Amino acid sequence: MRYVKDHKRQTRDRIVENASYGLRKKGAEALSVVDFMQLVGLTHGGFYNYFASRAALVAEATGFAMDQTIERWKRLTNGSAVPTCVDAIVADYLSPRHRDDPTHGCALPALAADIGRSEARARRSFERKLDQMVDVLAELNSGASSQEARQIATGIISTMVGSILLARAVNSKAASDHILGAGREIVGELGARRSDRAASSLVRKNDRDGASAPHRGAR
Repeated sequence: MRYVKDHKRQTRDRIVENASYGLRKKGAEALSVVDFMQLVGLTHGGFYNYFASRAALVAEATGFAMDQTIERWKRLTNGSAVPTCVDAIVADYLSPRHRDDPTHGCALPALAADIGRSEARARRSFERKLDQMVDVLAELNSGASSQEARQIATGIISTMVGSILLARAVNSKAASDHILGAGREIVGELGARRSDRAASSLVRKNDRDGASAPHRGAR
């Protein structure tokens, strides 16, 4: 009995993982239940033993893909100095490698438009995972308030996703490379402003601390 349960769970996990790759490669509307099951060498007759609906699988597979990006960002920033963490994520995200491999890349440029046309369950799942991605970047914005850090993180993600989306859409490599470079430059400017604000905040704090410290007069 335990083997049966474990085997079913492992099969389900394989379906979700392979569906996430298929969705990122072809889009959320391009694959049927038959296609999803063929990705793991199974017939479609058993699909509903694992999932309540096609939409349920799409939502879960999209979440799986977004979790992969979150884990990648965490690995990239592990042990790095905070000022370079965002740079590492941006350089990796806005790279030819990521542009040329949507199957294993971030789900946002690959699936956001399709999810926007999906049912509420898929959009809710997408929003929760997007919040987690924003959290990862917001934690790297030292010196900013929580609200400002999330605003900056959201802006960075939006710029990166738009850049990858356009870089994949144009025909020439030169135009595509230019879009990636422009995206990196814009995010770099956001980072510079972030650093300037953090430095200004530290100066103001030091000034306040100095003003409030007791003055020692001569005896």
